[in-house]
Amino acid sequence: MMRSLYSGVSGLQNHQTRMDVIGNNVSNVNTIGFKKGRVIFQDMISQGMRGAARPTEELGGVNPMQVGLGMTVATIDTIHTQGSLQSTGNTTDLAIQGNGFFILSQGDKEYYSRAGAFGLDEGGMLVNPANGMRVQGWEAETIDGETYLNTASDTSDLFIPVGSKDPASATTEVELACNLDKRTPEILPGAGTADTREGTWTIDKDIYDSFGNVHKMTISFTKNPGVNNQWNVSVNVDENGENPTNTTLDIGAENNADGTFTMEFDNLGALTAAFDAQGDTITEGNLLIPVSFDVIDSTPGADGAPIRQTLNLNLGEVGSYTNTVTQFAETSSTKAFRQNGYSMGYLETFQIDSRGVITGVYSNGTNRSLGQVALASFINPGGLEKGGESTYMATINSGEANIGPSGIAGKGKFISGALEMSNVDLAEQFTDMIVTQRGFQANSKSITTSDTMLQELLSLKR
Repeated sequence: MMRSLYSGVSGLQNHQTRMDVIGNNVSNVNTIGFKKGRVIFQDMISQGMRGAARPTEELGGVNPMQVGLGMTVATIDTIHTQGSLQSTGNTTDLAIQGNGFFILSQGDKEYYSRAGAFGLDEGGMLVNPANGMRVQGWEAETIDGETYLNTASDTSDLFIPVGSKDPASATTEVELACNLDKRTPEILPGAGTADTREGTWTIDKDIYDSFGNVHKMTISFTKNPGVNNQWNVSVNVDENGENPTNTTLDIGAENNADGTFTMEFDNLGALTAAFDAQGDTITEGNLLIPVSFDVIDSTPGADGAPIRQTLNLNLGEVGSYTNTVTQFAETSSTKAFRQNGYSMGYLETFQIDSRGVITGVYSNGTNRSLGQVALASFINPGGLEKGGESTYMATINSGEANIGPSGIAGKGKFISGALEMSNVDLAEQFTDMIVTQRGFQANSKSITTSDTMLQELLSLKR
C-alpha cells in the first residue's frame, strides 16, 4: 500500500519538473537564439516478488513478478533545431543558418551562443552589447599590400576601426579592353591634330600618384598609314596640365621619349604584338607597356624635385578576345576599364557576408577585408551546459569545440541583418502542458485513493 503512495509522490515531483521546463520554454518563446528543452521520463527500480523459472519437461517457464516503485526524470534535453530567421536590417545582427555557434570571450573564458544581436563598443570591438562579451574571429593581415585572412590561426577579438584611414596608393596598372574599328580610315601625315581629326579614337582615364593626387591619362589610337592591322598609340599624362610630366614609354632597354608605340593585330582581330620606334617588341602573354611620368610634390617645404612614377598599360593577352583590345569591323569601343590606384579614404561602414567576412567600405571607393567571424561546432551539442544570457559552455560530454570558418566541416552560413528566433513551438508546448497536467492529476488521484484505502484498513479495528 505504501508503495503506491511513494509512486504517486514521484509522479507528482517529476511532473512538476516537466512543467518547469515547459514554463521555461513558453517564457522564452521570443528569446533570440533560444533552444527549447524536453523532459524524458523513465520508470524507477522495481521490487521483485518472484523470480523467473525456466521450462521443465512437465511445466513451462514462469515469468518474474515485480512491482514498480515509481518514475524519475531520465534526461532534460536541449533541442538544437533551427529557429526561424527574422530580418532586422541591422548590419551587425547575425543569424546562423545551419550548424554552429558564435564564440564569445570573457577574459580567458569562452562561451558559445546562437544569439547574434551584436554591436560595436566605444573601442570598435564587435561585442554582445547585453553583457560586453567579445565576438571571436580572425583579424585580417596585410602583407606587401595584400590582405589575407589566416583562419588556421587562433581566434581573437574582432576590431572594426570605423573612421580609420586607408592610405593613398599610386596607380601601377591601367587595363584596356573592347574594340578598335577595322573600318577606320587611315590618316595621312600632316592631316591634322590627333585629338580632332577623323579616324583617331581617344580615351581618358584618371590615375593616381603616391600622394593620392589625380592625373589625367590620355591615350589616342590612330590607324597606321599604309600598313594593315596596325595602330599607332600615343600616351600622355596631364598633357594640358600646368606642370609637364615628361611622359615616356619603356618597352625595351631604351626609353621612347615621345610616348608612342604601335599595336599589331592578325586578320582575325586578335592582338599579336606591340613595338616602339626603337624596334623593341613584345609578342607573348599580357602585353604590358611601361609608362613613366613625373610627379612634383607641391607641399610647402618640399624641394620641388620631380618624383618618377611608372605604371603598366595592359593591352590584354596575345590571341585572346576576352578583356583585351581587339580589331573588328564594329564601332570603336576601347576604353580603360580599370586602374588600381586611389586617394586616401576613411572607413565609413562595413558589411558582413555569408562566410562571416567583414568588409570595410572606404570613402575613396575601396573595399578591404577587416576580419572574419568564427564558428564553433560540437560532436554532441546536446552535451553543452547552459551558462545563462543565451550562452553555453563546453562539458566533458559535448566534446571539444571545432573552430573554423563557415561552410567547413558541416558548419552553417551567416545571414547578416537577421536574427535567429526561438525554436519553441507554442502549439506543441500547450499540448505538452495539458498532458503534464493530466499526469499530475492522475498521480495525485493515486495518492488520495491509497490514503482512502489506508483509512479503510485502520477502521477494521473499530
